[in-house]
Amino acid sequence: MTETEIKDRLVQILDAQRVLDDEATLARFGVDQTECDPVTPLMVVQPLTTEEVQSLVRFAAEHAIPLTPRVAGTNLGGLAIPAPGGLVLDLTRMNRILEVNQQDMYAVIEPGVTFAQIKEHLDSQGIDLVMGYPLSPPWTSVLINCLLDGLSNLSLRHGSMAEWLSGVEAVLGDGSLVVTGSRVVTHSWHGRPPLPDLTGLFVSFQGTTGIVTKGAVQLQPRRPFRCREFVMTYDRKTTYRAMRELARLGIHDDIGGLSWPTGKMLFGISEPGPKDPGEPEFFLYLDTTGNTAQELELRRAMTVDYIEDLRRQGHPLEDPVAIETLCRLNSRFEKFADFPTHLDFLTENPGGGLTWMGTYGPMSHFDEAADRGVAIQAKHGFAPTLVSRPMKGGHYGVLRWIMLFNHGDPLDTSRVRACQEELLDMILELGFVMYKTPVWAINRIRDRYDPGFVRLFDAVRKIMDPQGILNPDKYPLGKSS
Repeated sequence: MTETEIKDRLVQILDAQRVLDDEATLARFGVDQTECDPVTPLMVVQPLTTEEVQSLVRFAAEHAIPLTPRVAGTNLGGLAIPAPGGLVLDLTRMNRILEVNQQDMYAVIEPGVTFAQIKEHLDSQGIDLVMGYPLSPPWTSVLINCLLDGLSNLSLRHGSMAEWLSGVEAVLGDGSLVVTGSRVVTHSWHGRPPLPDLTGLFVSFQGTTGIVTKGAVQLQPRRPFRCREFVMTYDRKTTYRAMRELARLGIHDDIGGLSWPTGKMLFGISEPGPKDPGEPEFFLYLDTTGNTAQELELRRAMTVDYIEDLRRQGHPLEDPVAIETLCRLNSRFEKFADFPTHLDFLTENPGGGLTWMGTYGPMSHFDEAADRGVAIQAKHGFAPTLVSRPMKGGHYGVLRWIMLFNHGDPLDTSRVRACQEELLDMILELGFVMYKTPVWAINRIRDRYDPGFVRLFDAVRKIMDPQGILNPDKYPLGKSS
């Protein structure tokens, strides 16, 4: 088909206002902040309903036109960069909150629903439930974060966001529709067990097995008493010991660590360094909640007792400071006061480039991985910007090395790629796995994948997307890649 014929058919499926091919729009949808090369899509289409998604997928399958789903475009794995000659399926207008079940604690939402939107809905309706929020801009998609196995400020208790999914509705590569979870046989979206768990066929597959058009996400009780505190630590070893031990104590809802360059960037220093010898190495943040004031105070007292015990053993760290105190000292700290939050000092840095090596892995190897990782960053000229946190009670954790760079400078982009490749080799050696894995990383390590996994992965892809049109260049494993 010619480009004109394709557009005419798309306009028939949608309407002229929702089929976009102007130069500015195509440029915007063909790029992200990472080092991944931009690709200009053929067109951008904006469905409103599941039925329209089905029609678009059937048309694309009939004519072998690649489809790339996208919402905010803030992913740092290049996963929404379109395939050459393909369409971008912009899902931002599918943004309805279809149900909030207060008794069974879940919400059914479309992929365009953002973290800011669901928070505003829960708050305005006086619903005593909360969503877990990532360190991502408020306009990012709740469902996409779940489908890409992202994390949130409640992941210490409840694991990665994929575990919050109770089921999905998805359009497969032939345009057919499938539902997973308890909704398969009942009217309820309450959970995934005890049915065969097909929801996982859409998790971390990066949109290559289906276009998710609805999803049920778990909500958690809103405890009425809460406190966010920061603890300054002066070496990584102390920080990681505290993370591991506090995670096991079960006192907190969230524990995380931000290395010293983050603090400087918060105050407008885009290229921080070198570190002053008297500065903290890490800012350890602790979120604590309680059903009563007494419960909250007991948890805080347990935290203080633990920190005092570490100090008696010679570990350098300070007493907790409440976020309200920090905000009174400087209003910039308000960015850490509540979620969702916009860390504009990262997303809107002067060079425009933002990328990371984000990993899940064993907390027993945090110290070595962090030491080696920041040395690699320094080798390539990057400040040691490191985010760390325990997940699911400390069964595993997150280490994320962040790099800011000049997005328009090819030499700077090459420097980022070299740093990323070296970090990837290191983390795999220590048992860590990159999450939201970009194509370049999969190509670099594909020989490490278990052969049986690759065969099964390939078979699943072929069944669910027989024409190979769904984000086809992502996750390049197996014969069909």
